[in-house]
Amino acid sequence: MKKVIGVVCLVGGVGLLVWGRNISQSIGSQVVHVFTGSPAERAIYAYTAGTVLLLGGLFCLFTGKK
Repeated sequence: MKKVIGVVCLVGGVGLLVWGRNISQSIGSQVVHVFTGSPAERAIYAYTAGTVLLLGGLFCLFTGKK
């Protein structure tokens, strides 16, 4: 069961990272970046959550009972 949770976290983490990349490349986000000099908050949140899920998924896969 732990491996299934790990795989789900990995897939969700990769999905959030891809979604964050799409958000940061959108026209609206680029306009915000031009005027404020910082990336959109949604992109930062997606990158952060994706990284945490990805690392959590890797941790679940490579630790515990075999």
